[in-house]
Amino acid sequence: MVKSLFVMGQYGSGKTALCLALGLKMKEQGLSVSYYKPVWTPTGVGVTVDADAVLMREALGLKLLPERLSPFTASANYLARYEDAAKALGAIRGGFEEAKQGADVVIVEGTNWPYVMMSLGLDAAALAREFGSIALLVSKVINDYSLDATLVVCRLLALEKVPLAGVVFNNVPRTLLDKTKSIYGPFLKKSGIDVLGVVPEAVELTAPTVAEFQEALGGEILVGQEHLGRVVEDVLIGAMTLESAHNYLHRAQNKAVITGGDRADLALAALETSTSVLILTGGLYPNVKVLSRAAEKDVPVILVHYDTFTVAEKLHDVSRKIRPTDTKAIAVARQNVESFCDWKSILRAIGVETHRDSGAE
Repeated sequence: MVKSLFVMGQYGSGKTALCLALGLKMKEQGLSVSYYKPVWTPTGVGVTVDADAVLMREALGLKLLPERLSPFTASANYLARYEDAAKALGAIRGGFEEAKQGADVVIVEGTNWPYVMMSLGLDAAALAREFGSIALLVSKVINDYSLDATLVVCRLLALEKVPLAGVVFNNVPRTLLDKTKSIYGPFLKKSGIDVLGVVPEAVELTAPTVAEFQEALGGEILVGQEHLGRVVEDVLIGAMTLESAHNYLHRAQNKAVITGGDRADLALAALETSTSVLILTGGLYPNVKVLSRAAEKDVPVILVHYDTFTVAEKLHDVSRKIRPTDTKAIAVARQNVESFCDWKSILRAIGVETHRDSGAE
């Protein structure tokens, strides 16, 4: 019988990195592993294929096309497209049956939030019950409310009678590691919920790249096309005087600077600091000196027609997408599972023996 692990959590929790690392770990154990993401949410302009499905297909050596591995999209107005809940569920169920053919284990990944499409009974808990999956909850730690959000999902799973392997606190900021281990973990344990990992934040997995920013904005790349893999660790808005900008621009490393295309003074000042990308707003083509200096510094310049506020809003929730060619990020994801997660307990929860469990060398 094919086993399935339904990995769910909120946006930015690092679900995909965990799915990837667990899938590769299962393959190391000699298992045939498949992947299915029933519902995904496009995050950029003109995006028609789920990047996570592309990654998992390549990494796990799957035959199904990404469009089959991740077939349905959710948006803020999804009800207009999926009015017939029974028909949608039937199609999603059919996709799952297709994905599990020839596999020992199917890793199912939830959408951006566990409650998405609950009005149609297509939320993560309902689908996990439908598939007969064991759930694994991945929780992003921001503050004490993160513990509350974790408990809400755990109680929903209990109401839906979905077995829960446990919780992995993922992408935990260094400043919250001790609190997560000494307060949040023991609290869940007292509530009968196993904590199967506390994974520190790693910039290789959490900081988006310039490519992700460009995808979200759909802007024109004026220079630096070959440097879209640069990491963006912070976002600064350049709307001040040049005199005020110098100290401000030195505050952050590997940053994106958003400023008007007519602010050559600020753009040139930003290029003399640790800047990963310049985003020029208002559709205003910059001074040629800006493009020349950006090319010298290997800094991409993206021109957009939005105003500065709209750009900042669009970039607020952009997160890192691991690409099949991003060997460093893949290596970090694997190391995180190996070092910080009780992956053997996760496999046992879905009824899979590890080499050590079965007595193999």
